[in-house]
Amino acid sequence: MASSDRVRVKGLDIHRPIIYGNTAWVLTQKEREALPTPDHTHRWTVAVRSATSAPDSDIVGGADDLSHFIKRVTFKLHDTYTNPNRTVDKPPFEVSETGYVAFCLVAEYARLTARFFAYSWGEFEITIRIMFVQESGEKSITFYHHLKLHPWTAPGSGEPEIPPLDVAAKMGPVHSWQYDEIVFHEPYQAFLNILTAHPPKPLPKTKRRPVPFHTANPGSLEASKGGVPEFTQEMEKEEAERLEAARVQLAKEYQRLQLQVLQKEAELSQVKKEIESATQVS
Repeated sequence: MASSDRVRVKGLDIHRPIIYGNTAWVLTQKEREALPTPDHTHRWTVAVRSATSAPDSDIVGGADDLSHFIKRVTFKLHDTYTNPNRTVDKPPFEVSETGYVAFCLVAEYARLTARFFAYSWGEFEITIRIMFVQESGEKSITFYHHLKLHPWTAPGSGEPEIPPLDVAAKMGPVHSWQYDEIVFHEPYQAFLNILTAHPPKPLPKTKRRPVPFHTANPGSLEASKGGVPEFTQEMEKEEAERLEAARVQLAKEYQRLQLQVLQKEAELSQVKKEIESATQVS
């Protein structure tokens, strides 16, 4: 490698869009009986993928091969799994497993309803560590994803958070995916050459399929139904608009609190003056 390749390109940032998350399915009775652990109820796949989906694909994202800049991905599962640290050295960067469902027992007595939840290998947090190729000279980065097994529900809808398995099976796969952009600040020239030689496929401009649901945007729940979701440029724009609206609201709140502090300081100063005047009169 030429010495110039180990020089960082000053003043330049380059980013690569990725998604991380999971898709989960309810196992059929036949599938459960074929497992060494027939009491497992769900199969799920957690993955790191490119953001753009391939045409007519049955998975979320994954149109691009990320191995030109990602060397390996480690998924830290719940400690109750055999070998909870799963390292994947080549694409697809994903892990598939099965697990238990969390279930709810409802007891009614004297018109009072009590709900008791029992959890096992249900939903839990997965630590995702991404390591980059040697040419990057970059440190690894870490994301956290809460494994989602149960169908999304709208707040206040009255729908059960954990529906019976037969109901959940009819609702189809559960998708929980997060879009992010990995920014490489002033990359080495050699790594920049690699990145520019593999430009990411652009996201579709408008909606062609359902869109991924995210709790930060409750209004997207209905739009997420009806098939395999897909990220779009339109979603990216809407997210930017929501962030800008939140920034404006935060700035207004900061100004309100700042004015409140100034008013309190003025009141405190006035009280001090009154105390000093009263002391001198005494």
